[in-house]
Amino acid sequence: MGREVWKAGNFIYPVPAVLVSCRGREGRQNLFTAAWTGTVCTNPPMAYISVRPERYSYHMIRETGAFVINLTTEAMAKAVDFCGVKSGRDVDKWKETGLTAGKASLVEAPIVLESPVNVECLVKEVLELGSHHMFLAEVKAILVDERLIDEKGRFCFEAAKPLAYSHGAYCGLSGALGSFGYSIRKKTTKARKKQKKSGRKPG
Repeated sequence: MGREVWKAGNFIYPVPAVLVSCRGREGRQNLFTAAWTGTVCTNPPMAYISVRPERYSYHMIRETGAFVINLTTEAMAKAVDFCGVKSGRDVDKWKETGLTAGKASLVEAPIVLESPVNVECLVKEVLELGSHHMFLAEVKAILVDERLIDEKGRFCFEAAKPLAYSHGAYCGLSGALGSFGYSIRKKTTKARKKQKKSGRKPG
């Protein structure tokens, strides 16, 4: 099977479609859509967002050093798109989308109450890479919608129908295909009995 060579670019998809919320020194709150975001370190817990300097929220984050990464759901898709194509210079995105600003637990930035997970961040370093500047931040707190926590204390994010972004399109996720380590996990006694009863040989 052959391969067609394309010019270099960002083609690592899908990526999360998140809403980043922040507050300026004068108190104005804004939020914008970001796909260039992710985890960079476990200990200390760190994440990043990459933002174009011309975006309205860029200087708010640069000045205050705080922002919140709000994970999104399929139900939020229209609001997520709106916050990516409209500027906070021109419209009040909170009002136009109907999203609700809440109080973070530790950082001076709002959270999106409709979001299932809010990741509170404090900037540690800004890397001016080119078209985008990367805000490397330490995660100070995570707020989780208690409705997504089951009776065993497990976080059931799949129940929220998380939203992703892939090459210009917003996409839902079909659900979990397996848990971490399932490819090498030994079968349970119950599974072995079921396999024996069906007459199938172990592969």
